[in-house]
Amino acid sequence: MLGLAAVAGLVVAPWLGVTDFQLSLLLEVMIFAILAMSLNIILGYAGLVSFGHAAFFAVGAYAAGVVANHVSTEIWLSLPVGILVAALIAIPVGWLSIRVSGFYFLMITFAFAQMIYAVVYRWNSVTGGSDGLLISAPTFLHNPVLQSRHSLYFFTVVCFCLSFLVMQRIIASPFGRVLVGIRENTRRMRALGYNVRNYKLAAFVIAAAFGGLSGVINAQLNLFIAPESAHWTQSGLVLVMVLIGGTRSLIGSIIGAAIVLLLQHSLSSYTEYWSLALGALFISLIMWAREGIYGLAVRGVALLKERAS
Repeated sequence: MLGLAAVAGLVVAPWLGVTDFQLSLLLEVMIFAILAMSLNIILGYAGLVSFGHAAFFAVGAYAAGVVANHVSTEIWLSLPVGILVAALIAIPVGWLSIRVSGFYFLMITFAFAQMIYAVVYRWNSVTGGSDGLLISAPTFLHNPVLQSRHSLYFFTVVCFCLSFLVMQRIIASPFGRVLVGIRENTRRMRALGYNVRNYKLAAFVIAAAFGGLSGVINAQLNLFIAPESAHWTQSGLVLVMVLIGGTRSLIGSIIGAAIVLLLQHSLSSYTEYWSLALGALFISLIMWAREGIYGLAVRGVALLKERAS
């Protein structure tokens, strides 16, 4: 019921008197919520800590932008191409990365993200280099689409809801349960006959595809993409979103994305040191509530029910 109420709230938000800035903020929250949920597939469920996930966000955006600028502005073409390119790049990167674990996996994904950053920063003829890439406005059957903020908003709401439902279905499937088993006891799952590397690779590619989707939507929002979207700081910010909201829960990823972005936009107008508040919140949760805000809320509700009974 709460989920349906939240979706209904998103749908009717444009008619509730929200300002253009607030609508843009909701758009940004949904885009980064998709990115955070995709990271949570490999972090919260497969137990793989990636420090380069934003690279797929950038790859999807740049791929869609290049298609729009040089092939066709049709959204039915640029959108799937952005997702597909992100997933295809994830195959060799994941194949290499999953051969190590822990700190070494984190460092390989970090190195990969910095390689992507270097490519988009230096490849002036294709990516625009340090100036970034201006993207042609999208069309559908040669008719302009997603030109207004409201049309893009509803498009993002649909993508956000579908992404959540698909990822939730993946997690609840036998595939998702195997990922949890791998996270909890890799040796036991291997002894039971599961090809652990294949499952990890599949999760990595799926997460990259959804990361690419979020990048494409972000590119349509701004009609611009900059190399900073692939930088390790972007990956670190998304990782903080997941950890603050709570791993092992897609809802936690949404909460984390909302909190980080709301803190950034609300506090940055008062002080340039807004990240101190975010850091303090992060440290507090790591010290006293490692399950994140969503996990803390679930624990509190369970405690109240126990006392009531």
